[in-house]
Amino acid sequence: MKINRRVLRAWRQLPLTSPRLWARRLAFWLGAIMVALVAIAFANLADWAQDGFTWMTGSHHWFALFIAPAGFALSVLLTQRVFPGAQGSGIPQVIAAMQMKDPRAVARVLSLRVGLGKVLLTLLGLLSGASIGREGPTVQVGASIMQALGQALRLPRLETQRGLVLAGGAAGVAAAFNTPLAGIVFAIEELSHSFESRTSGMVLTAVILGGIATLALSGNYTYFGVTSVGLPLGAGWFAVLLCGVIGGGLGGAFSQSLIVITRGVPGRAGQWIRRHPIGFAALCGLLIAIIGLLSGGATYGTGYAQAKMLVEGNSRLPVTFFILKFLASALSYLSGIPGGIFAPSLAVGASLGSWLAHFLPHSPARAIVLLGMAGYFAGVVQAPITAFVIVLEMTANQQMTIPIMATAMLGYATSRLICRRPFYSVLARRFLRSAEAMNVAKPQPETTTAEAG
Repeated sequence: MKINRRVLRAWRQLPLTSPRLWARRLAFWLGAIMVALVAIAFANLADWAQDGFTWMTGSHHWFALFIAPAGFALSVLLTQRVFPGAQGSGIPQVIAAMQMKDPRAVARVLSLRVGLGKVLLTLLGLLSGASIGREGPTVQVGASIMQALGQALRLPRLETQRGLVLAGGAAGVAAAFNTPLAGIVFAIEELSHSFESRTSGMVLTAVILGGIATLALSGNYTYFGVTSVGLPLGAGWFAVLLCGVIGGGLGGAFSQSLIVITRGVPGRAGQWIRRHPIGFAALCGLLIAIIGLLSGGATYGTGYAQAKMLVEGNSRLPVTFFILKFLASALSYLSGIPGGIFAPSLAVGASLGSWLAHFLPHSPARAIVLLGMAGYFAGVVQAPITAFVIVLEMTANQQMTIPIMATAMLGYATSRLICRRPFYSVLARRFLRSAEAMNVAKPQPETTTAEAG
């Protein structure tokens, strides 16, 4: 009888037969499903919010001059009074939480309350015409859900809890873009930083060179099928150089400008911004409304529709679009309202590629649009592997794999010449320094010039 009990006890402690471990596995799987469901619901609500703004300004476009400032001011007010810690994209908070050693501090940064506020206030921003995305907020929401799950399971080890947070962030990216591989790569390359930049650069360079050699010797082929657009070797590859250098340079300039401005504006202007964050948000909203009127309403929202049309080759936007969208995205972020920069960056990159296609008549315009997306996005986030995986998965164009990889790497390298440190990493370090200075890991704004320094 004792032998049977010992055998049964030993059997229940095995990884594949332990009821306790299976309960944790099932809870983890349930949490991942919950993240996906929340991301899908968030995406649908975001579309409705954008449609709501279009409806409100459809008959009288100048209504945006009142709706945007009021919506921005309300969003910052609610962020400060009701949902502190919900500012910005959410990705720097997740990166900071991965480095925190106090479980209580992590729980405050990634609370479900903050996650709920992130969703609601991002929707308010889209309803107000902001040029923001939902992907960054989805990362924080996914991490918050998995963090709450870890607390419910009372996981003893901090490493296990960090693993849950990392998994939640990855699931958020995967569900937001419908790009599972990009979710995994983003978690490794950006959230955890366990894949060093130098190593990723060497690996990516080796893959690019091997791919170019294969194309030169064996031609362009796909393993299971053929896609609709490609970029031939030769003169067409000048587009890779052009999109990588120009896109990466502009993306680095975008990130560096936000880093510098959020550090604090000097003089009386900076003092006014620090004293009147709600008024500054309203001013940003007014400027975004003016930009929207100049663009015929194209710069409002995520930019997904414009990028999709350019990728499909259904339309061409004016040359001013990527400039105005660039400015609208920067102002939306600086205002202090919750919202991400992923989708707007892809829209800016796509429109940049569409403009550059005018100077490359011998290359397919749709191919250059994809290269523009990869180059600019890699320049903004300085995560080249994530950039080309996202573009490839979103467009399902394997024939462009090597050109997109090369463009992303060039964009990353060019961006590093302008912006020495990755945008999200800089904000995460500021977040941690603020928490340590106060000796309390209380969420701090990441986007307002008032407190970002």
